[in-house]
Amino acid sequence: MTASTSLRLVLASSTALAALLLPIAANAQSTTGDQTTAPAATPTGAATPVTDDQGDKAGNGNEIIITGSRIKQDPNRSALPLQIITNKDLSREGISSPEQLISFLAANGNGADNLASNSDVVSGAARGTNGLSAANLRGQGSASTLVLLNGRRVAAHGLQGSAVDVNQIPFAAIDRIEVLKDGASAIYGTDAIGGVINFITKTDFRGIDVQGFSDITEAGDAPIYRLSATVGFGKLDEQGFNVMGAVSKSWNSILRGSDRSFVNGNQPNRGLSIDTRGTPVATAFPINPTGAGVGITQSGTLLGGTSGGTSLLTNPGFFIPGTTVAASGGVNPLRLPGGAGCDSVDGGMNYDSVLWANPSSALACSWDTGRAATLQQPIQTLTYYGRATAKFGGHEIYAEVTGSDATSHKIFSNNQYSANNSSMPIAYPLNALTAPTYNAVYNSIVSVLPAVAANYGKPIAFRWRCTDCGPREYVTNTKTFRAAIGIDGPIAPGWDYRAGASYASSRATSILGSGYSYRGVYASAAAVAYAKTHGDPNAVIGGPDPRAPTAPGASAPGIVGLFNSGILNPFSLQQTPQALAALDAVSAKGVKLYGGKYEVRQFDASVSGNLFPLPGGMVKLAAGIDYRRESYGFNGSSAADVSAPDIFNVAFDNVNALSKVHRDVKAAYGEILFPVFKFLEISAAGRVDDYTGFGSTFNPKFTAKLTPVEWLMFRGSYNTGFRVPSFNQIFNGVTQSPNPGNTLVDPTLCPQGNTAGPQPACAPITPDSLSGGNRNLGPETSKQYSFGAVLRPTSRFSFSADYWSIAVDNVIGTITIPQLLANIGAFGDRIERTNGIITLVDLRTGNFGSRRTRGIDFSARGSVDALGGAISAGFDGTLLLEKKEKLLPNLKYTDLLGVFSLSGDLGLKWKHNAYIAYTKDGFGLTFSQIYRDGYQNQALPGSAGRPDFNPRVKAYIIYNASVSQTFSNHLTLTAGIRNVFNTDPPFAITYDSNTGSGSSWEPRVADPRGRSFTMTAEVKF
Repeated sequence: MTASTSLRLVLASSTALAALLLPIAANAQSTTGDQTTAPAATPTGAATPVTDDQGDKAGNGNEIIITGSRIKQDPNRSALPLQIITNKDLSREGISSPEQLISFLAANGNGADNLASNSDVVSGAARGTNGLSAANLRGQGSASTLVLLNGRRVAAHGLQGSAVDVNQIPFAAIDRIEVLKDGASAIYGTDAIGGVINFITKTDFRGIDVQGFSDITEAGDAPIYRLSATVGFGKLDEQGFNVMGAVSKSWNSILRGSDRSFVNGNQPNRGLSIDTRGTPVATAFPINPTGAGVGITQSGTLLGGTSGGTSLLTNPGFFIPGTTVAASGGVNPLRLPGGAGCDSVDGGMNYDSVLWANPSSALACSWDTGRAATLQQPIQTLTYYGRATAKFGGHEIYAEVTGSDATSHKIFSNNQYSANNSSMPIAYPLNALTAPTYNAVYNSIVSVLPAVAANYGKPIAFRWRCTDCGPREYVTNTKTFRAAIGIDGPIAPGWDYRAGASYASSRATSILGSGYSYRGVYASAAAVAYAKTHGDPNAVIGGPDPRAPTAPGASAPGIVGLFNSGILNPFSLQQTPQALAALDAVSAKGVKLYGGKYEVRQFDASVSGNLFPLPGGMVKLAAGIDYRRESYGFNGSSAADVSAPDIFNVAFDNVNALSKVHRDVKAAYGEILFPVFKFLEISAAGRVDDYTGFGSTFNPKFTAKLTPVEWLMFRGSYNTGFRVPSFNQIFNGVTQSPNPGNTLVDPTLCPQGNTAGPQPACAPITPDSLSGGNRNLGPETSKQYSFGAVLRPTSRFSFSADYWSIAVDNVIGTITIPQLLANIGAFGDRIERTNGIITLVDLRTGNFGSRRTRGIDFSARGSVDALGGAISAGFDGTLLLEKKEKLLPNLKYTDLLGVFSLSGDLGLKWKHNAYIAYTKDGFGLTFSQIYRDGYQNQALPGSAGRPDFNPRVKAYIIYNASVSQTFSNHLTLTAGIRNVFNTDPPFAITYDSNTGSGSSWEPRVADPRGRSFTMTAEVKF
């Protein structure tokens, strides 16, 4: 064991267990009377806040309105499992954005909800997530976590229309974050199945607070910067008013996959290699001749055809040396004798024909697409917040405005151009411009495959990654705006009222950046039909489209014209100045991809107060009404219309274009609290919601709190919940997408389940897939309960454990191809065959079966006086006991606990965050640990047989440290190290050959940046 490993084990033990060791000392040092030490630890993990979400002051001691209830109560004595996160917690971990906060929460799931998880090729429900970072409490999905700002809803992301983009939150103005780890449909209505995250701003700020933050990696790349300022004046209690404002600008710079060595798809001994033969130096392929007027291969190609008289597949001179297998799977000159080798290209590798059970590709190269994806998306975000509050008598009225403007760049693998004889009729010709390269390629191939000699002079069909075109890029601008007004105050002794209204919107637009070009030929029957009626009677699929730009020197329009003229050289890494200028001429950069807007209008009013006394205190009641109108519109792009020239391989979503639709929500709710005895308190709440198109639903909630002694509390709750489908899930059109993968088989013919089985029964299938909405969707429903205990033997220590269970039925979602094939007998109506082969699968949204999730949350806080100051420690962890789902009521549950999945949430069995800190006067020193459990690794078709394949992904463990000093209460400097030991993400096979995304690490779990150094300077006046 190395010294470094020993040190890590010691730190892991000491950090994680510090919270359990401190109570002994705390109990020995507890005192009575006034305390001069740090604030007491609490079951929520934070000192009692001095402000609340809507500006109320405590009506009775520490009683305020907390998230999950409409009745004032002490948050540290609540029956609800509520976690409060303060600015000190954020500073301790170097957290500078809401996305980082969400990833930090142990109660948050590990879904594809952050920018890194969606930075590669995505499909299905993940499309339209450009620029989106979402929350996913309990792993129930981003649409099942309710995100609030000061107790009211914010608009869902303008493109997707279902989940809230947390990066719109004005982080500079945040006072604290309340995380309710319980269902709350009885209080808030839809979406609150996994829980609620309530971002609460400052409400009575005075002075000037300016803050600068930087986070720079040890490698010197991917810096993160944030500048913010908050200004406020007016003493609300003395002068009757307060006005405050905050503004913040943040910059996240790009981190590419090629910048980190752990991003490596070329690890065949571990069972990982990339299934693509589109490479920066092209791979030659056989294709059949094209028809008249289509491309330049009417007479065939150098490698012949795939069938018929031009085929060489049965010619021994076209067999891979030493085999009887034809080289129909591609031939790359780099891999042939005398070639530089596939690995001479950055990211290049030999195509692993054994791993992918594709022996005809043994002469091909592959390319690491994961190294072309971004690990940290570049994004710039401006947020602002303003609030004015006036107080008259016991009444307060306020108005607030907040908004954001963010621009993100999703950058991923370069486009692959694959020759075919219809929509991409490309080939490399022999002419005066191309002769040197053509002859070099020909000579290398003919030396191994002599049968091609008869085809000398014919164009070479190929697959090619255009590196000089640049990586594919979507540039997304998202603007949000929210305005709210509210008033609250007393209406009678012991009774208060509160009322408010708000409007929120999110508008997002994506445009094309680099990596996209006009195709130059008609690509569909619809385009041909349009052209024939608009001046081009000879139009055919694959024929030249004169509407596309033609580059200087090209013989035909678009990028097809560049290939077929020989201006672009796919067999070289270096393009001529003429070729680069030609690429610019046919570039589609700046073309609109799509856009959307989501709006929420809300009005609510409530009253609360005392009813009558019981032995334990006054019975309290809260009742109110809530009206909300949600609207959504999604517009496509005129560039995707048949009247416009085609842009190659762009995921336009015109089929999902939706004129503004809306739905109204009318609700009434009530909540009553019975302090039966001093030691027993129970409450009941219920809410009736009426949704346009879905009718009415009633959801109750019951809680109980038993405190037999001052230092011990038992608590529990039961509630039901629901979630209505998003507009997209209902109204999206039907999209048919190709499947470029090579790993799927028909389970009715191949029980073995992979392409390594007997042939032809286990031959790969490549069915197209249908995705889209479903107008017959119903809401999903849930039943959940929790019970736990809070131990507080002294005022300076607390420990809590809460068991919870969530049962969701009629789950709204999509089915994946592997799920459908694994249950093919139950989904026969979603499969289409042609000549007995599966050619189409229906993956459209539906109400799919049930999901069951159970776990235990743990939390501990403690502090002792020592070394002239105070030592404190804390711990938050989640033990997942069960995560399973079934797609239909009559099917068995599938265990998802600790098992890899290509999409959705990874059910990590154990997660925790722990810290230990020392404070004295204005000095602070902290050390923390973040732990994320391992899980079952994915196995590609041939992975399990590789010598270094790891069936289980290792745990991800990192440590953070920070030191701070406050000078004269005006200046605070905080320096930190994130990922102290520079721990790489553990190796995990996340590659998906069916989409071409993924690599050798898991962005749903790990941070790719490595060791980084943070610095915060805060000045207060």
